[in-house]
Amino acid sequence: MATVIQSTPSLTATTTSTTATATSFYSFPHSLLSSSPPHSPIFHFPKTPPSPPFSSLSNFKLRKTHHHRPHLSTSPTQPLSSTPTLLPSESSHGSSSSPNDAQNSLVDTLFDLLRLSARYSDAQLVNAVHACTLKLQEHTHLSNALISAYLKLGLLSEAYNVFLGLSCPNVVSYTALISGFSKSNREHEAVELFFRMRDSGIEPNEYTFVAILTACIRILDLQLGLQVHAMIIKPGVLEDSVFVSNALMGLYSKCGCFLFVLKLFDEMLHRDIASWNTVISCMVSEYMYDKAFELFRDMQRNDGLRVDHFTVSTLLTACTGSASIMKGQEVHAHAIKVGLEANLSVNNALIGFYTNCGGGVKDVTALFERMPIRDMITWTEVITAYMDFGLVELAVEVFDKMPERNSFSYNALLTGLCRNGQGSRTLELFIKMVEEGVDLTEFTLTSVLSACGLLMDRKISEQIHGFILKIGFGSNACIEAALLDMCTKCGKMADAEKIFRRWSFDQDTSVIWTSMICGYARNGQPDEAISLFNISQSEGTMVVDEVASTSVLGLCGNIGYHNMGKQIHCHALKSGFLSDLMVGNALLTMYSKCWNMDDAIKIFNNMPTHNTVSWNGLLAGHLFHRQGDEALALWSKMKKIGTKPDNVTFVLTISAYRHTSSNLVDDCRSLFSSLKSVYDIEPSSDHYASLVGVLGYWGLLEEAEEMISTMPFEPHVSVWRALLDSCRIHLNKTVGQRVAKRILALKPKDPSTYILVSNLYSASGRWHCSEMVRENMRDMGFRKHPGRSWIIFQNKIHFFYARDKSHPQTKDIYSGLEILILECLKAGYVPDTSFVLHDVEEHQKKDFLFNHSAKLAATYGLLMSRPGKPIRIVKNILLCGDCHTFLKHVSVVTKREIFLRDSSGFHCFSNGQCSCKDYW
Repeated sequence: MATVIQSTPSLTATTTSTTATATSFYSFPHSLLSSSPPHSPIFHFPKTPPSPPFSSLSNFKLRKTHHHRPHLSTSPTQPLSSTPTLLPSESSHGSSSSPNDAQNSLVDTLFDLLRLSARYSDAQLVNAVHACTLKLQEHTHLSNALISAYLKLGLLSEAYNVFLGLSCPNVVSYTALISGFSKSNREHEAVELFFRMRDSGIEPNEYTFVAILTACIRILDLQLGLQVHAMIIKPGVLEDSVFVSNALMGLYSKCGCFLFVLKLFDEMLHRDIASWNTVISCMVSEYMYDKAFELFRDMQRNDGLRVDHFTVSTLLTACTGSASIMKGQEVHAHAIKVGLEANLSVNNALIGFYTNCGGGVKDVTALFERMPIRDMITWTEVITAYMDFGLVELAVEVFDKMPERNSFSYNALLTGLCRNGQGSRTLELFIKMVEEGVDLTEFTLTSVLSACGLLMDRKISEQIHGFILKIGFGSNACIEAALLDMCTKCGKMADAEKIFRRWSFDQDTSVIWTSMICGYARNGQPDEAISLFNISQSEGTMVVDEVASTSVLGLCGNIGYHNMGKQIHCHALKSGFLSDLMVGNALLTMYSKCWNMDDAIKIFNNMPTHNTVSWNGLLAGHLFHRQGDEALALWSKMKKIGTKPDNVTFVLTISAYRHTSSNLVDDCRSLFSSLKSVYDIEPSSDHYASLVGVLGYWGLLEEAEEMISTMPFEPHVSVWRALLDSCRIHLNKTVGQRVAKRILALKPKDPSTYILVSNLYSASGRWHCSEMVRENMRDMGFRKHPGRSWIIFQNKIHFFYARDKSHPQTKDIYSGLEILILECLKAGYVPDTSFVLHDVEEHQKKDFLFNHSAKLAATYGLLMSRPGKPIRIVKNILLCGDCHTFLKHVSVVTKREIFLRDSSGFHCFSNGQCSCKDYW
């Protein structure tokens, strides 16, 4: 028999994280059985996922025991590299069946040799002892010790052969072997052996119950666990054995029965640290973080137990999940106080905490450098941390320094590169993994498919698609869903539809319907997206769970479908999804994009917890509505309560200075300077682009251009575009043309760049140059993505392109627009024809302008809505200057408010004025 040992605790609460997989074989308390008395069986927790559970005991066909001598292999056997722990046998003194002292002495010697074999992992010595026992009269205690020694060396078959050779195996024999089967991915055989023992009339003891419960935990069989629980209650074992109670709580925790866990815990007469760890861990796994901390305080107040590394790791997981920065720092301080600052598991958990909640790169680096011992999990956690902070090169450097790597560390780097928009480098690493023979998991392939989606390269996506089919992963549901998502991002909607049509209804259909709906929305087909969503609801093929709700809310926000967004909100409220962080963030963003900042703020204030995405979503909403002062007030609140900002937070906050009620450029410069000095963040192209936009907006074009020329790295095209946008606002054609040439040199294959350059030449009267640019564009096969506007009426989206005549009510729309233009001309509207091609007559230029998509959409809205009701329009590109002027006059002649959202944000036209103050 043996002593119970502990397994490694789970480090983080992140579900899809590679490090979480590497860290914990199960999110099951390592100290669950640590309270066992001497001579209790060893129970390791598994290193592989559990086998599918069987449904009931009726599945078992119990065999009768066959007694025969074991076969002893003469070939040397290599022991497994597990740490030896002795399995003390029942004492042979005074109980040996040997007829003389010589045999007693030999048996004692064999016991000693078995202890030595376990201590030094010597399989050959165990084989030798086994050979000696065959020459002796059967000795049950010695055979049990032999079984235990074989099990300690991982030699399950040899242990089982010894067991089969026993004429009268006792409870110790059965218990040791049930434990061995439970630890070796043979849980069903462990269960069968348990019931064979019961059939033979041998009653299980407390160690047997722990062994069979370990098997139940591994195969997640709650039904069997309940039956074992009933067996335990009858002889009163539960009242006297703490570690059996702990094992039962562990089973119920793994099966999600937290009420059973609490009931068992409340009924325990005696508790140890493992008992508290189990119930606290259960509360954390159920996202009941406040309850977990309440239990921790009760433990200290009532039982006065000293926390161990598992307690600290679990509490840090709770702090991360609830974004409780102060509590996490308190737990860290407590760990130092009780002497756990050097513990490997605690430090790994602290890295995860400071990465995800309330820390900076300095905290993670300091922890990593102080750690006296590091394992592969540590290195992988640090890679993940640096990737989360956007420090890609530093993460790659850590990866290169790793003393050894596995698929988890490769996947951490792979997903980090993908998450940081490094699609090409992700593919390069994937190719390296293939060449080096690294195990390619489902996670690896979904990451590389996401990278293909980032690159939006049809040819590369086809190659990766073919590779996945070749290696046989094509039928995997998660990978097929990722393939469909990649196809939609690469514009291969025909391929995406093929994958969608062949999807098996035996699989989870929600994920594929959600992906297809988002794919249609992504490729400018919102009508198809809404139609597919309505079909899925009528046919019941898509469960609108948290993930689907988040996706559909994103779609509603993108197209400005306020009514459907409110319906999903109601569904989320009824289904209890509002506590889900992703759903809350999606609702917040949806309302902010649908002209409803009041409800967006209410959603934010009512959310039980916030993460950086929540704060960024509200910041972005204020910027959409050009509410710079409100955005800066929110930034001040973030700093006051200690919320950790990320790169996006700073990009948004810097941009907010563009929309303040007064010029605060000096404050903006100060914030930009603090990125490195205060927050230890290296300014990126996005940060520079935001600052350039602010300087340009306030007319400081020369300073903006000078700053770009002194950047420590080559400016990205986004930086130059920010300056070009400022040139458009201030009508500075000289600087604008110079900047446009820079953009054209950086992005020679971007159609929008050619249009920008052509329009700038047209505006300055250089028609020949403008025509040459467009001619070059046509020669290279580039096509401009057409601008369009739409309006939602009676739950249907009505699209309009320039000079569009495809609408069923075209005649009425054009008649109405003609009347509207005449009224606006009387009110002082002067068409701006400067951007219309020069080789047409003036009346033709005006005809072109008058039929722009925004004008058509506004006219349709006025015709179809009741007098006095606001009109809401969405445009997929920037609103042109002439349409902007026209809509201001429309608001006067119709006495109606017109809300329009374009790529720059929101415009509210009322009484001849626009909320953007003509700077957008």
